[in-house]
Amino acid sequence: MDTALLFWNNIISTCGVPKVILSDRDPKVTSEFLTNIYEMLGSKVSFSTAYHPQTDGLAERMIQTMEDIIRGFCAYGMKYKDHEGYTHD
Repeated sequence: MDTALLFWNNIISTCGVPKVILSDRDPKVTSEFLTNIYEMLGSKVSFSTAYHPQTDGLAERMIQTMEDIIRGFCAYGMKYKDHEGYTHD
């Protein structure tokens, strides 16, 4: 439940529903509960294939980038809504 709540509060409520979710097959992401949520939201979930480090690396790099962005917002007490004008789809 913690993963679902974090996903909702930090991604969907601020950025909208993602069209595609790329995962490295983490059990937190592949649970039946979250799979049903993705389906209800209309998000396509793509999983990296086993023994395919390029895709795993891409997913891990994206996670690192998002962590850096979130850490930056938290460090300066910033809110996403204050900076929406600087983002694009």
